[in-house]
Amino acid sequence: MLDRHDTREAAFKVLFALATNPDADRETVYQEVLPEGAATPDYLVTLVDGVLAKQPELDEQIQGKLKAGWTLARLSKTDLILLRLGLYEITAVADVPNRVAVNEAIELAKTYSDDQAAKFINGILGHFVEA
Repeated sequence: MLDRHDTREAAFKVLFALATNPDADRETVYQEVLPEGAATPDYLVTLVDGVLAKQPELDEQIQGKLKAGWTLARLSKTDLILLRLGLYEITAVADVPNRVAVNEAIELAKTYSDDQAAKFINGILGHFVEA
């Protein structure tokens, strides 16, 4: 059984794989990112389906917080997917505190991107969290 952090990490991997190959079979991708024999957690499906369904809205919200002259296309695929995932949790998942969603996105950025990306993601997602 995966904990929420591991499930978010798996969701990031699935979303990255689907961004790279939109025609990939989602069930196959789930099995590739999960430990062998693990069942697909409901929360993983919730995150992946939610981010994909709300991607245009999420992108519009993220674009609105970028500095003048910046576009989503200028962001690395990793950072954009982490921003979408974090923002989806902030805006659509009631049982996850906003600070947890931001912190999880930052931790994943430290693992899959770099410290600068972690600071950038913190700055962008911080706009969506009440102080």
